[in-house]
Amino acid sequence: MIAIIDYGAGNPVSVKKALDWLGHNCIITPDPTIIRSASRIVLPGVGHFSATQALAKLGICEAIADSIDRETPFLGICVGMQWMYQGSEESPQTSGMGMFPGKCLRFPDVAKLPHVGWNQLEIASTSRLFRDVPQLSPVYFTHSYYVPVDEATVASCEYGRNFSAAIERNQIFGVQFHPEKSGAVGLRVLNNFCET
Repeated sequence: MIAIIDYGAGNPVSVKKALDWLGHNCIITPDPTIIRSASRIVLPGVGHFSATQALAKLGICEAIADSIDRETPFLGICVGMQWMYQGSEESPQTSGMGMFPGKCLRFPDVAKLPHVGWNQLEIASTSRLFRDVPQLSPVYFTHSYYVPVDEATVASCEYGRNFSAAIERNQIFGVQFHPEKSGAVGLRVLNNFCET
């Protein structure tokens, strides 16, 4: 069973509809006990980085950490991916989970913000998340803050500068775009996650 985390932000219903369509058993929940027992965990995110403070208040951070220690596959989407880092310029007082070093940055002023719409992916050939996804596939973004390209980056995009569109390390995955809004490519990414 896949746990889609409900912490009062993001759009868990859209993610559930996509996973339902793919035929995967999933549930939307804020319950740390259910999250700990899940075979996979998805953390959606839409809106301000400060909304992730609710994850600690609800006891969800500990549940996620315990699950990751047991190598349960985890996927962060949009703000959910940003939260996997140490923090964000969007809310300096809010700590991220710190699964990866570094912080999310605001796009430079030369770019129109937010970055909304379709953009093409430069995909690393070694990525499991993008198995059978063609190079330069378009996916849907909506964000003003980004993760710089780093060692975990498996897909990047250009918008004012090059940024991480997806990250991957062992059983931990993150995507800055919204796979549930990215058509066939997004569904393929979600299905690949479910089959890791």
